[in-house]
Amino acid sequence: CALDQVGAEYVRDIRPGEAVRITERDAESRQALPPAEPRLCIFESIYFARPDSRLEGSSVWGQRRAMGVQLAHEQPVEADLVVGLPDSGTPAAIGYAQESGIPYAEAVVRNRYVGRSFIQPDQELRRSGVKLKFNPLREIIDGKRLIVVDDSIVRGNTTQQVVSMLREAGASEIHMRISSPPLAWPCFYGIDMPSRKELVAASMTVEEIAEMTGAT
Repeated sequence: CALDQVGAEYVRDIRPGEAVRITERDAESRQALPPAEPRLCIFESIYFARPDSRLEGSSVWGQRRAMGVQLAHEQPVEADLVVGLPDSGTPAAIGYAQESGIPYAEAVVRNRYVGRSFIQPDQELRRSGVKLKFNPLREIIDGKRLIVVDDSIVRGNTTQQVVSMLREAGASEIHMRISSPPLAWPCFYGIDMPSRKELVAASMTVEEIAEMTGAT
């Protein structure tokens, strides 16, 4: 997407171990490290990358929508509305809605001035960040059975507070659906997940996580 913004032409992806030097006249390439198979971080497709980017030949938005389609097959449930947690949960929610035939609704508004909550270094900052990050549209939610689609559960802070927020807004049922597999192991490449004990899926089953968050 950064190339689109500056009017550049996409040629190809840089290969693993390849070094590209751009000069005034041309681009020079050499294999600086031994060739290897691509090992793209799966969290790019799930959460980090912008939806208008392309990874490994396909759009991130399309990848996330496809996750929602698959989720509708694996975890169907009767409900009135499908709601995506913006922004990275939205394409998966649209895919779920289209595949299930349940209407999609934009029922949660995201504050664009709040950063990504799960990579905040302190627990209190994460909790306050979630409170500031989302605001429900009560007139859409009140009395409805909701399928709420999010991209992932890391520590469980966001999910717990979102379920509580939606119940206060009048939702009669809340069915959480997560488009990524359970995150049970930490990452040491720049994401603030220093230990396994912080990851809720490392010690709890999906059913136990649902009970903890108050969702189904």
